[in-house]
Amino acid sequence: MVVLAVLSLLVALVAVVFAVVALRRTAAAPRSAPGDALPEDVHGLRQEVAALRAEASDALRHLAVVRYDAFGDMGGHLSWSLALLDDGGNGVVLTSIHGRSDSRTYAKNVAGWTCEQQLSPEEEEAVSAARPTAG
Repeated sequence: MVVLAVLSLLVALVAVVFAVVALRRTAAAPRSAPGDALPEDVHGLRQEVAALRAEASDALRHLAVVRYDAFGDMGGHLSWSLALLDDGGNGVVLTSIHGRSDSRTYAKNVAGWTCEQQLSPEEEEAVSAARPTAG
């Protein structure tokens, strides 16, 4: 039993020596100053992020829905206008007008946050709501 305890103590002592040596090596390793150049893999990552941002700028990622009653005698906000736009304000406004006996759907192209066709107040509200705020 004593031999086993001495052997365990010896193994623990060797482990402590290795830990101290490893700690001294990491402490002596040169540390990069804040002004040093970034590693090459960080530059590659930044290029990938820039490419993804450029690619995503054409995605229809700004959207807003405005629900309303198109006719005074109808309730429930069943009519709606939906703006689907990219970062440049290019896309489409979809509108569905719900009536008692039928529904009509319209699509209008939007370029640069404006439309060649006249937008209804609800469609204008949807485009404005989809536009990202600065900041």
